[in-house]
Amino acid sequence: MAENITLEVVTPEKYVVSEEAQIVASPGMFGEFGVLRGHTPFMTALKVGPVRYTDAGGTEHCVFVSGGFAEALPDKVTILAESAERRREIDLERALAAKQRAEKRLAEERAREEIDFLRARLALERAIIRIRLAETRK
Repeated sequence: MAENITLEVVTPEKYVVSEEAQIVASPGMFGEFGVLRGHTPFMTALKVGPVRYTDAGGTEHCVFVSGGFAEALPDKVTILAESAERRREIDLERALAAKQRAEKRLAEERAREEIDFLRARLALERAIIRIRLAETRK
């Protein structure tokens, strides 16, 4: 059996995850990447999306991250996220309300042509991903 790696997901406010994992998959800026024990060290920026990992006991977990950075070492993955929350912590009603606000903002920006389009688009993307994760809770 392969050895585990340590996974830490940290935000400016708290440690979200600190545990042993068999594998970690994360949304890198240039595509999703996976890390097993012994991986070549690297560092990358993250985009909004789910960090998926299998814990030492074989249970799959998912954590939503809003960007940040990841460092992979042969025995550890550290994710420094702007914000992060475990799938079970996502408030579905709040995520749905955020999606509606973002869609409204996008429609208004298009009508006025005063573009804060990128910010509204990112808010919509965050809301959609959080909704998908919350709806797939076990």
